[in-house]
Amino acid sequence: MIPRSLARIGPALACAFSLTLAAAPSHAQTKPAVRDLGVEVPTSAIYIGNSFFYYNNSLHGHVGSLLSASTPRRSMRGVSITISGSGFDWHDVDSYFRPNAVSSYSFTPDNKIVTNRFERLFDVAIMMDCSQCPVNPDFAPKFVEYAKRHVDTVRKHGAKPVLFMSWAYQDVPAMTAQLAEAYTQAGNANNAMVIPAGLAFAKSVAQRPQLNLYAPDKRHPSMAGTYLSAVTVYAALFKLSPVGNPYTAGLDEATARHLQQVAWDTVQEYYGR
Repeated sequence: MIPRSLARIGPALACAFSLTLAAAPSHAQTKPAVRDLGVEVPTSAIYIGNSFFYYNNSLHGHVGSLLSASTPRRSMRGVSITISGSGFDWHDVDSYFRPNAVSSYSFTPDNKIVTNRFERLFDVAIMMDCSQCPVNPDFAPKFVEYAKRHVDTVRKHGAKPVLFMSWAYQDVPAMTAQLAEAYTQAGNANNAMVIPAGLAFAKSVAQRPQLNLYAPDKRHPSMAGTYLSAVTVYAALFKLSPVGNPYTAGLDEATARHLQQVAWDTVQEYYGR
């Protein structure tokens, strides 16, 4: 039986996709070749993606709050550039680095606007494709093509490219291994770091299936899902354990601690530490 979430993409394609997923192993086979960012303390990041990033007041804001609450306190200027429903091929990444455009001004806590001048616009570019494009038979070739294109563009502008491994749909858990494999292979092919958010989702579901990481559409993240993504980004980029960080995004302490531990365990396992 084809899950309803796949049926939306058309019966023939959904059937092929479902058969591909049925053959998937329970974990990604390929190991990441790049295990750290190559920047000791990144201070700025651009997040390029879709609604998976901007749900729940934006992933980059939660990462910033985790850094502000960490000991010692850290900061990373973040900007999110998202297009609803988008994949890699919707984004003109080169334009996001043009002078005197993105981040040329910002707002202070008391709502004053100020102009900015940065020696380097961003240290890091964190990028994700559409939620099923990397493993959809019709769209996977574009994932491969545009992963390379965007990684090369980011490097041309002096920033470090990072691929964000997204998560399985709630009712299609076999997507986890497929997405993990696709993103890890793309990261290795382009000498780019991969953040294993999708594997963190699967680990949390296995440990605490009653904790809902999803919005009602079974695709987008709940607040718990966004928080898990944020602590995984924090752990992966900074190689710091998020366990015990006082920022919880409004979640109860027990839930936040569980998600922090899941993120840290996933990052350690994925990078082989």
